[in-house]
Amino acid sequence: MVSTIAPADQPALAPPRRKQPMWRSPGAVAAYIFILPYVIFFVAFRILPALYGVALSFGDYSLSGTFELLGLDNYVRLFADPLFWNALRVTGIYALIAIPLTVAISLGMAQLCNRVLRGMSFYRSIFFLPVVTSPVLSGIIFIWLFSTDGPINTALSAIGLPTGSWLQSSVLVLPALALVSAWMNFGYNMLILLAGMLAIPQEYYEAAQLDGASPWRRFRSVTLPLLKPALFFVLVLETVKSFQAFDTIYVMTSGGPVRSSYTLTYMIYDQGFGYFDFGYASATGVVLLVITLVFSLIQRRLIGRNA
Repeated sequence: MVSTIAPADQPALAPPRRKQPMWRSPGAVAAYIFILPYVIFFVAFRILPALYGVALSFGDYSLSGTFELLGLDNYVRLFADPLFWNALRVTGIYALIAIPLTVAISLGMAQLCNRVLRGMSFYRSIFFLPVVTSPVLSGIIFIWLFSTDGPINTALSAIGLPTGSWLQSSVLVLPALALVSAWMNFGYNMLILLAGMLAIPQEYYEAAQLDGASPWRRFRSVTLPLLKPALFFVLVLETVKSFQAFDTIYVMTSGGPVRSSYTLTYMIYDQGFGYFDFGYASATGVVLLVITLVFSLIQRRLIGRNA
């Protein structure tokens, strides 16, 4: 008969070793060392200037280097200024045109490039070229394209449509600037959306095709739901860009005609470097930051909550 009683002199089990915190591991320390230069650069040239701008919005800074604390006077003056409300209205209209237009073109081009065709890598590179083109150069090119005797008006005249200078019309100037923005930014957004499309398993498309789903149905029921993370990123990126649009506006219209393209960012530049009212310009910048943050949070709640 075999005894099942353990011997009395059996050694007790050793207590488990305490797990070392992940942030103390050699790999984590090496990673912190590598990212430290970027963190220092980001804090020095992003965080600190932003905090300084917020502090500057509560006072008046002169070119002589003196700073006078004014409290909320700049914000009271800002919300009572008709120029601010006009700039806010122009910025909102521009964003309402530019964001859907850019996202729609980016999504369409990503779907077009999501094909296995010969030379597709070359076409993707061509579509990305506007992203690396200087905004100033792009603005100069489109000034000629939108001019009275430019190619766009020539084409409109050939099909019997009315022509005119887009950039001198208070009605057409914002759509024209939105077209330029879409041309400049769709290449980068296209790559983000294309990467999201390539990550979708092909089994979903094969199953939908076996069920008799049309290409549009597959795009609406398979591609769009699974593309939500990339689409949310593109929407937030375009929202920030649209609210902070400046370079092409400065080159192409300088806020005109009759302030029809006078956005909040142009108002910041005009008040800060035109009238040297740095405190007032900083207050405008803080308000713009809050507006951009609010719209990004709304998009997060409506679109990106599950992304």
